[in-house]
Amino acid sequence: MRIYEELFILRPDAAEEEIEAYVEQCKQLVIAGGGTLDKVDKWGKRKLAYRVEKREEGFYVLMQFTSGPDVVKEVERRMRVSDLVLKYLTVRIDEKLKRIEKRRKAREKRAARKPAPASSGPGAPGVPSAEQLMAAGAETPGARE
Repeated sequence: MRIYEELFILRPDAAEEEIEAYVEQCKQLVIAGGGTLDKVDKWGKRKLAYRVEKREEGFYVLMQFTSGPDVVKEVERRMRVSDLVLKYLTVRIDEKLKRIEKRRKAREKRAARKPAPASSGPGAPGVPSAEQLMAAGAETPGARE
C-alpha cells in the first residue's frame, strides 16, 4: 500500500451535482479497490495557469488516498476518458514522507548530541552586559554624535 495525491481539474461550467457525483465515483473506486481515503479537498473554481480546451478556469479537487498501484491505474484511466476532467496529476507521496521523517529523526539525533547552548541573558559567562560595556567605555550602537 502506498500513499497518493490525486489533483484533478474539472470543467468550470459543470453543475454542482455533476461535480459531487464524479468525486463520489472516485471515492467509491478507491474504496472498492481496497484503498482508504485520507482526505478530499474541493478548492473550487480557480484560474488556470494557461488555457486548457479554450477554458481559462477550472474546478480543482485534491484527493489523498492509500492504495495499491492498480487502483491508481484505474482512477487515471477513468479520468482520461471522462469529458468532465480537463487535467489530472497523480503523485506518490509516501517516499517524500519517508524522507521528511528520516531528516527529522537525524535532526533530533544531532540536537540530542549537542550540548544545550549557554543562555545569552545578563550575567552569562563570556557575554558582557550593557552596563559593563558602558563602564569600559565601549561605544554603543546609535550613540554616535
